[in-house]
Amino acid sequence: MKLQKNPWILYALSLVFIPLTWHRGNNVFQWAAYDILFYILLPLPLAYLLGFKPESLGFQLGKKDGYKWFAVLFLVSIPVSFYGTTVPAMKNYYPIFSYSGWSDFLLKETTVGLIMLAHEAFYRGILLFPLAEKNEWLAILAQDLPYTLVHIGKPGVEIPYAFFAGILFAKMDLKGQSFLPSFFLHWLGSAFFDILCVLL
Repeated sequence: MKLQKNPWILYALSLVFIPLTWHRGNNVFQWAAYDILFYILLPLPLAYLLGFKPESLGFQLGKKDGYKWFAVLFLVSIPVSFYGTTVPAMKNYYPIFSYSGWSDFLLKETTVGLIMLAHEAFYRGILLFPLAEKNEWLAILAQDLPYTLVHIGKPGVEIPYAFFAGILFAKMDLKGQSFLPSFFLHWLGSAFFDILCVLL
């Protein structure tokens, strides 16, 4: 039996899952497992019980408008990534995993992709889309604040970067009616920066 469809109830209950991801294991594989569990596998059935279908949460391919934004923003991110390698705190922090060779690097970078997928599904999907039907900018800020806060502990420059990225990601996904554009931008941008940190 489904409960009353209320985006604020979904939002409030979903916030409970965020601190559950903080104890994310000892390696990137365990981190991915925790994030998939607490950002997708548990919140999605909860949303369904509250009356929200997956496609109304951005779980669909979406429209081409979102992917156009993705292409433009990815191109913009390239020079930003090169600049990032000149910031010691960033270059020393990334990649977030150790690796024994390029095959191991590729495996772990793919696993990071699962982490990014979970994050985008949760913040730009489950938290964003239901609220955006009521008030777009309120929804954007509502998902962006917790998204920014989970970056505490990373290099300091990432905090304001995450805040502005969260706004751009949300606008892009709302245009495309899917969280996939921000997932591709987040993951491919991250992977590109990791490769630069390794090669440079």
